[in-house]
Amino acid sequence: RSCSFTGFSTVQSRKLAKSLSRSSVRSRMSLKPPKAYNSLQKGALIWDPKPLQVKKIFEALKKGLNEYLEAHQAELDYLSGRHKDTKRNSRLAFYYDLDKQIRSVERYIRKLEFHISKVGEELYEAYCIQCRLRDGATNMKQAFSLSPSTKASRESLVELYKNVQECTEDMCFIEGALEVHLGEFHVKMKGLVGFARLCPGDQYEVFVRLGRQKWRLKGKIETDDSQTWDEEEKIFIPNLHEKFEIKVTELRGLATILVGVVTCDSINFFTTKPQAIIVDITELGTIKLRLEVLW
Repeated sequence: RSCSFTGFSTVQSRKLAKSLSRSSVRSRMSLKPPKAYNSLQKGALIWDPKPLQVKKIFEALKKGLNEYLEAHQAELDYLSGRHKDTKRNSRLAFYYDLDKQIRSVERYIRKLEFHISKVGEELYEAYCIQCRLRDGATNMKQAFSLSPSTKASRESLVELYKNVQECTEDMCFIEGALEVHLGEFHVKMKGLVGFARLCPGDQYEVFVRLGRQKWRLKGKIETDDSQTWDEEEKIFIPNLHEKFEIKVTELRGLATILVGVVTCDSINFFTTKPQAIIVDITELGTIKLRLEVLW
């Protein structure tokens, strides 16, 4: 699920690291996010960068991408072994089909390696540079504000304030660029668990939100204790700053009764294996919600 993109070139990164007097990062980056993400980008720029959160997401993302790389490398090794064994003892059509699979896996591995290098060595590296520049300008601004007020110090404060604003804007822009390349979360509804709390005929509404993305679905407890839901799967685009918010209400005629609201962090979802989630909707855990997330 990697997306091709362009970011900082290595030459531009070195220039940025060497000098404080640089043009805006946005003028150095040429980013064309996929159309599927355009609605999420409009007006979504938050002028409050969160370096610690971005670091956590980046480490989880890098770990997940390396897991995908290792899995496909293992698949390539297996197919290559079969390719050698069947070269002389198999039908020609089977041999060419195996060769086609190997080429496909090799192309995907190259895409993953490119994705890892772009996200880690360019986007995140540029983000860290901007973070250090902003911290340095902030410290200098505080030092100048404590010194005696002179014309030179006032001019320096104005310039430092401008530098802090530019670094902040650039960090937010890079966060938006990084967010586009986080992939997708496929969330599957697995039903409610409530033991004696769930009775045949009960109707529930589950509302899942991640930033501006929403998923509302309704379900009913059948006479055989099975559950039917009007939707079973939803695709969410990961968000750097937002957590999953899950709200469950019970429908009784025209009235609705709030069962509970919980939040769930998405950092642990960046992995190759489907993640089963069981969250306590009520404080005592008498009603739980089961979901499955595949990245």
